Amino acid sequence: MHFTLKQLRYFVTAGQFGSVTRAAETLHVSQPSISSAILHLEEITGLQLFVRHHAQGLSLTPAGKQFILKAKQLLSDAEGLGRYASSLGEEVSGSLRIVGFPTFTPILIPLLMRRFVEAYPDVNIYCDEAHQKDIIQNMYDGRYELAVTYDLQVPSDIEFEPLLTFAPYAVLPVSHPLSSKESLSLSDLVDLPMVYLDWPMTRDYFFSLFLSQDLEPNFAYPAQSLEMVRSLVANGFGYTLFNTPLINNHALDGGEMKAMPLIDNLRPLCVGVAKIAHFRLTPAASAFVDMLKSYSEDMSSNIFSTTTASSKKGNIQQ
Repeated sequence: MHFTLKQLRYFVTAGQFGSVTRAAETLHVSQPSISSAILHLEEITGLQLFVRHHAQGLSLTPAGKQFILKAKQLLSDAEGLGRYASSLGEEVSGSLRIVGFPTFTPILIPLLMRRFVEAYPDVNIYCDEAHQKDIIQNMYDGRYELAVTYDLQVPSDIEFEPLLTFAPYAVLPVSHPLSSKESLSLSDLVDLPMVYLDWPMTRDYFFSLFLSQDLEPNFAYPAQSLEMVRSLVANGFGYTLFNTPLINNHALDGGEMKAMPLIDNLRPLCVGVAKIAHFRLTPAASAFVDMLKSYSEDMSSNIFSTTTASSKKGNIQQ
């Protein structure tokens, strides 16, 4: 079918006003131009789109009402395409605010931020940390354009693109009898005191791992920071479960830990980039996402090689 976007716009405007005269005045064209466009559409579609009332203007037929909905959608898509085309020539500049989950953000994001500002010096980039519940709410509130986070209870109106997968593993003090083993299962740990991150969704995730094996953990020592968890474990208060690679096996006070692979079939966590669904990213945000995708494989290999080197006897199997 051969019709133009201009003819569709004339038809939609006439349908909205129910008047050729009002449509012509609004679009600053002649009335015959509006009438001609409508007649052309009716001719090529084989539909009667309007009922003509000589004294009272136009009213849409049932077929016209359906056709105008699709016409509006097509015009909207055409406008979006035009905006996208014009944005391709825009400079990557301005401010970019992102947020990340606290367990892996210090490991993944600063390196990427350094590379990003080297490539795009006109962008001021800021990165905060927040728990999953706050990340989602702050994205709804428009505080952040992008989030780098886990696939933990992500709502359907948040678009999530996976990048890295982190399998769960155990961490014990090096002096613990179980640290001499090659690997562990949750059944080896279930009766021992567990040190855990007492964060919404995080606690539920680790609890779900035990439930998947028909076990119930001994949640003994809650902590509000990753470094507190590490220190409690290194000082012999219990074990913990992590997903993010350990990187080094020392706590802030110098205590030593050991990472141990788990042989159970446990659900890993996926790290990815999230944004509000159907939200058009700024050029700076689009450039950051492209760089994040490009470097994700490189970051993964670097992280895991560092983890292996820091815990030679307890390599994490991903």
